[in-house]
Order: sequence, then structure tokens, then C-alpha cells
Amino acid sequence: MVREEKPEVSREAVLKRLKKIEGQIRGLQKMVTEERDCESIVTQLAAVRSAIDSAGALVMNNYMKLCFRQSSEVDTAILGSLARIIAIWDTCGSASSYSEIKR
Repeated sequence: MVREEKPEVSREAVLKRLKKIEGQIRGLQKMVTEERDCESIVTQLAAVRSAIDSAGALVMNNYMKLCFRQSSEVDTAILGSLARIIAIWDTCGSASSYSEIKR
């Protein structure tokens, strides 16, 4: 099965997603202020996390396409940069949530 490559996403599309996330965060602040139930708050936090992961995946996808389009040869500097952003994204996504629970 051949996988179709996703097209690049415009800067405006990424900003639109980030503004939606900003609205979700404001909604969460309101929920906490209004002392809504924990289950509802955690559900919304999960939605925000998912939206952030999705936006991050779009940015990384664009980054890879732009970097590899710029050069016909694989550049070690580009690969190093790509490896760093993947490591940063991976580290921020999983390890931090467990350390917060232990506090």
C-alpha cells in the first residue's frame, strides 16, 4: 500500500490551530475559576494536549519537507537539526506528565 504524502500546511493554518488552542486554554481557566468538576477539566486538558500534539506534528512535517526540498543531498546539519527537534518534542510530550503526578 502506497502512502500519500501530506501537503505542506500554511503558516495561517498553523496560527489558526494555535488560536483555537488559546481559546481552549481560556475555557479551561474559566472552568477552574467556576470550580467545575475535575473530570470535565481533565477531559478538556486532554483535548488541549491532543491539539498541541497535532499542531506540533504539522510544524515538524513542514520543517522536514522544507529542509529536504532545499537540498538534493542529505545534509548532516539538517539531519542533526531534525533529530534535535524530534528529541525536544518527544521529551516534552511524555516525561513531564509523570513528574508532575509525583509531586
